[in-house]
Amino acid sequence: MAAANAGPEAEAAAAGHRFDFDVIVVGAGIMGSCTAHAAAARGARVLLLERFDLLHHLGSSHGESRTIRDAYPKAQYPPMVRLARRLWAEAEAESGYSVLTPAPQLSMGPRSNASLLAAIRSDPGAEEEEADLARRWGGAFRVPDGDGWVTAVSERGGGVLNATKAVAMFQALAVKKGAVIRDKTEVVGVRKEPEEEGGGVVVTTSAGTEFHGGKCVVTVGAWASKLVRSIAGGLELPIQPLHTMVLYWRIKPGRERDLAAESGFPTFSSYGDPHVYGTPSLELPGLIKINYDGGPPCDPDGRDWAHGGGGVEERVARWIEEFLPDHVDTAGGPVSRVSCMYSMTPDKDFVIDFLGGEFGNDVVVGAGFSGHGFKMAPAVGRILAEMAIYGEERTATEAGVELGSFRINRFEGNPLGNAKN
Repeated sequence: MAAANAGPEAEAAAAGHRFDFDVIVVGAGIMGSCTAHAAAARGARVLLLERFDLLHHLGSSHGESRTIRDAYPKAQYPPMVRLARRLWAEAEAESGYSVLTPAPQLSMGPRSNASLLAAIRSDPGAEEEEADLARRWGGAFRVPDGDGWVTAVSERGGGVLNATKAVAMFQALAVKKGAVIRDKTEVVGVRKEPEEEGGGVVVTTSAGTEFHGGKCVVTVGAWASKLVRSIAGGLELPIQPLHTMVLYWRIKPGRERDLAAESGFPTFSSYGDPHVYGTPSLELPGLIKINYDGGPPCDPDGRDWAHGGGGVEERVARWIEEFLPDHVDTAGGPVSRVSCMYSMTPDKDFVIDFLGGEFGNDVVVGAGFSGHGFKMAPAVGRILAEMAIYGEERTATEAGVELGSFRINRFEGNPLGNAKN
């Protein structure tokens, strides 16, 4: 997918540029691909580097589906979701194909759950539907009676994103804007060039190749802590990778249409213990994706592929037997299991910031998306690109997106960051 026949160094020299590239993006998952597209769309000469094959299944951006939802318990996220929805639509229009399937969003759980209530309040389209739930979607959901349980539906507040297709879309759009993409190129170092020698950064690969850039954006997902530690003198980003499992369950015969996206079945989030979420039946006929939101800690370079998911299947099965017993079959466990990873911060908030220190504003970090960043990737990519090019987040400010909660310094003297406990 790389663009151009002549080498970037030759092109830069011929054009009289100081650097090979204006922006070098490290990591070509959804965040890096969106960043590369946004930077190239602003006229920057962009290089996007990926350690593995493009569209690989080793990180957090692969697979057939991710949810998008307007309901969020933390106030800093709804404006970013709204911005992302606009940018998803713009990218679909530019590419000529769709990656987002609209769906309602169902939020449910104990009325005592503060996060659930905050999420419902954040979505203007959400309405409580306890009485009507038994009549919707073939009566699929069974919820406890009484005032102790709350369910709310937002008719246009959900949706399903085709993950791998979305990554490919943004990579193709980036190349169309002139970006260069190189896979199987592992970055092992980033160093600051002295100002008397022209400034900028040098990105070094495991093969010894060096790329000179004006700015660098690091979007390497579960590998963020390792790479930042190696390039920033031991700086520790408190980002813990988790090994999660994407689970697909068999729909009981005759119930397939009830749970299908084309029938209006929702994306859903069940708050409490366990925290379970799911999508309508879409990518695999006769199956539905229902997952546990979490997993055990892991090393992204040394995962237990066979048993590393932490035994969450039993917890999800028990939830299904309680809430979807007539529609989903748990006998024998899930039909399909796919490994994935979360990159968790202690407060579950993103890291979007300049690296600082000797790098100043020349290196930007986007990391720690904590299992809920994919839906906002176009917004995050736009923000990271503008930070690298302009030194400020212009679109974020215009869209009312507040980034103070995402700064690295929130962990200084406070390992929990924004979390209260």
